[in-house]
Amino acid sequence: MRSVAVPTGVLVLPGLKSPAVRRLFCGIVGLSAMFAIWEIGTLLLYLNPGTRTFVTFGPIPTIEAFPTLWMEGKIQNAVAASGYRMGAGLFIAIALGVPIGILMGRSKRFREMSNSPFQFLRMISPLAWMPLAVIVAPAWDQAIIFLIAIASVWPVAFATAAGLAKVDPAWFKVARNLGARARHMLTQVILPAIAFDVLTGIRLALGVAWIVLVPAELLGVTSGLGYAIKDARETLSYNHLTAMVLVIGVIGYALDSTCVVLIKRYSWHHRGE
Repeated sequence: MRSVAVPTGVLVLPGLKSPAVRRLFCGIVGLSAMFAIWEIGTLLLYLNPGTRTFVTFGPIPTIEAFPTLWMEGKIQNAVAASGYRMGAGLFIAIALGVPIGILMGRSKRFREMSNSPFQFLRMISPLAWMPLAVIVAPAWDQAIIFLIAIASVWPVAFATAAGLAKVDPAWFKVARNLGARARHMLTQVILPAIAFDVLTGIRLALGVAWIVLVPAELLGVTSGLGYAIKDARETLSYNHLTAMVLVIGVIGYALDSTCVVLIKRYSWHHRGE
């Protein structure tokens, strides 16, 4: 058996040979470093008499605030309200973005005519639509859903179009020669071929929507994660504020991780892995 020389000074942990264990270990180390930096920042706030009132931004007061927020139902209510707006906005974006992307990928004329206006609309900040959304929408919920949809539709549409552009045209010829109709072409050729790109676009759209959601909820509504942050700021409950920020981060991370799992599970690119 051949022996492998280990460089001097390199610490090798046998348990880290497993990729899953290694990812878990690295994640714990990274989070520990983040919380250590956070605690150092809190200490600096405490040492400065002018910022000592903000010391409750620290990690320990933040963690201690979670039981209170949970018992009062603030976390559950905020997540439910934001989740509804997020889900509705993303559903609209996917329902519009995938067909638009397929049209862009399959029709050269449609792609040439729509590229300039779509790129123009894509570069407008979603929050810039807020005054128009407030005027048009009958309630703030609908206005926020509109902002999420207008922000999320473009990653889905362009990712779908890019995925379809990579599909070998011979696939369509073979399908037509085998008697495939339009619906068979869509369900048996196009959607399986572009699943990876569509899910990747949805992942990007999810990140954009999650960023847009919180500032959109800072105005006009009395529920949601953005409102919870605004309410904590106005009542000077800084530990509640940072607790809700952590909730936003945890949920966003969980949603993104779910998208990664779906991409690996349902994309033919990864089925052989």
